[in-house]
Amino acid sequence: MARQARALATRQAVLLAAAEVFDERGYAAATMSEILDRAGVTKGALYFHFHSKEELALAVIEGQGAWIASWVPSSDSPVQTLIDLGYAFARALQEDPLVRGSIRLTIEHGSFTQPQIAAYQGWMDLVRELLERARQAGDLHPGVDLVAASGVITGAVTGIQLSSQVLADRQDLIQRMADMWTLLLPGLVQPHALARLSVAERR
Repeated sequence: MARQARALATRQAVLLAAAEVFDERGYAAATMSEILDRAGVTKGALYFHFHSKEELALAVIEGQGAWIASWVPSSDSPVQTLIDLGYAFARALQEDPLVRGSIRLTIEHGSFTQPQIAAYQGWMDLVRELLERARQAGDLHPGVDLVAASGVITGAVTGIQLSSQVLADRQDLIQRMADMWTLLLPGLVQPHALARLSVAERR
């Protein structure tokens, strides 16, 4: 059991170091040597868990799914859940290097042998699922195209986090998220449902 715990700790240390390096340098510029130095593990230990830089990068990307699975919504309203998820994701980008690294790699998906779109598609599917629940609850305007709306919301979040990173090192990301919801929600949500929502961050 102690050996298994050490192996898991080593794998996590490598993932964290890789996420930090990928976030700082991008996939193409990152090297396994730099990740090895950052992780503070032996070369054999690193390659025991990950046989290539691409395999390691894909494991970092998979961390997005783990983060989503660990997030617990605090509202029964699907639209409020969507709003809260946006803020939680923004905080994770500010505070969690694994999330930051995975997002940069997702954006750079074309650098891999096979382009990786599953993570981005997963976000759109999750948004569409929440919007479908909102439509069933009678909260959305009639005629809202859920596929188009999920694509716009996912694209908007991608855009504002990139802008925030470039212009303010993501320090203004929460405010940008608030601005996004303030502008988008009236076009999606009926007034009676909008009045029940908190567009500001709830912590």
